[in-house]
Amino acid sequence: MISENQDLPYRLGVGMVVLNAEGLVFIGHRIDSGTSPKGGWQMPQGGLSPGEDPYTAALRELYEETHISSITLLGQSPAWYTYDIPDPLRQNLWQGRYRGQKQKWFVFRFTGPDSEINVSFHSSHDAKPEFNAWRWENLQTLPSLIVPFKRALYEQVVADFIPYTHT
Repeated sequence: MISENQDLPYRLGVGMVVLNAEGLVFIGHRIDSGTSPKGGWQMPQGGLSPGEDPYTAALRELYEETHISSITLLGQSPAWYTYDIPDPLRQNLWQGRYRGQKQKWFVFRFTGPDSEINVSFHSSHDAKPEFNAWRWENLQTLPSLIVPFKRALYEQVVADFIPYTHT
């Protein structure tokens, strides 16, 4: 059976791997995931505004979702990654206009104190928080913490960015 998503475009977006000095990655628990201990965690990500370049979008989204600004760019994904949203969820996301997201990922070293991180932060661009909790996590465990439809994307992110956890 072919998904109804197949004829829809991907929404352009960015994702951010933020590593601390110990090589652990920032993850946030999504507010809309309820109390589920599995599937509610993810790295910061978001959409590109019209005409915005991916790096600028990554900086903006990271700040809007976490209040993090003390970072150093380490690298970026060699390609754009995609994921499809399951049909039952598609109508509730982005008014059903997209089949999923096509994302460029960036990896940053966090150079500030943990006290800089504020997932309850409200910027002028983002009216409501994305996360209700955060923690530092081992990069390799992330695919088991993400919703199943993003798991393959996270496995690719882990494969591409694992070398940065050792620098």
